[in-house]
Parts: sequence; structure tokens; C-alpha cells
Amino acid sequence: MFQIETISAKMLDYYVERSDAMIIDLRDPESYRKGHVRSAVNIPYKELEECSFQNQCKLPDKILVFYCDRGGASMKAARIFARQGHRTRSVIGGFAAYRGRNLVG
Repeated sequence: MFQIETISAKMLDYYVERSDAMIIDLRDPESYRKGHVRSAVNIPYKELEECSFQNQCKLPDKILVFYCDRGGASMKAARIFARQGHRTRSVIGGFAAYRGRNLVG
């Protein structure tokens, strides 16, 4: 069993622009354009899920911090990539809970 670390939406600010972390926004591109956390890259969940099952994801060896709309998809993504040996974090409450200083849009 893999331990998935969860963090609060408030903790997202801690990971912004850290060299050892990558923030991944799992929402659709339109939602990302409307607003996201600074430095987050947009990889919609379906795309990430497909490439992971085909072992074709080229994610860096960094802490992968996933967030989605409310938290469900980020937990699934964190579990998938933890099983592949990545250090992962899932944001509880997702983007809907984020009120930090690194909001773009």
C-alpha cells in the first residue's frame, strides 16, 4: 500500500517555484485559462491517465503536487504516480479551496 500525502490548498503556496517540485493542474484547459496557481502546468487528468497507463509520461524526478477541481482526480493521480515511484502530494479540496497569493487569472 502506498502512502499518499495530502496537503491543504493553503500549502500550495509553499510549492510554487520550488526547484524540487512540479505543480500539476489536472483540470481542463479552459478552467486553467480562467484561473490557476502560478507556476502550475496544465495536464488534464484524462491525458495524464492515458500516458501513465502506457508508461509514456515523462515527468521529472520532483515532488509532484496535483490539484484538480475538488480533490478526487488529484488523489487518483497521486496514487498512480506514487505506485511508479514518484513523490506525490494531493491537494484536499482542490482549486475550489485555494485562496492563496499565487492565483493567476
